[in-house]
Amino acid sequence: MGIISKKYGRHTPAYLLLFLAEAPSYGALLLTRLRNELAHCSSDSASVYRSLQELEKNGLVETRWETQETGQPRKWYSITSKGMLALHEQAHDIGLHYKNFEFFLSHYKTLRAKNGNKSSL
Repeated sequence: MGIISKKYGRHTPAYLLLFLAEAPSYGALLLTRLRNELAHCSSDSASVYRSLQELEKNGLVETRWETQETGQPRKWYSITSKGMLALHEQAHDIGLHYKNFEFFLSHYKTLRAKNGNKSSL
């Protein structure tokens, strides 16, 4: 893959690109979506912001600051055309992993059935 590092959470950058393809957003809202919409989320605010910095550095997202009448200014992120290409690459990669997971679960289910669903498996 190359452009997107996996050191900040296995698929955090892919989910961020997915959410940003739907609509521009800011970091805290992206983290909330990860936590609320995924069945399992191991991302924290540090991993989200590190991922966003890396995505920006690689030209996959662009940013703009928005000031509000009250509160702190917010840094908004938008996906770029290069980011859309990376999103397509991530979708392909995740699809391949998905097939492997289906294979694993299917074989595991068969193994459990053969062994009478023993808890030692």
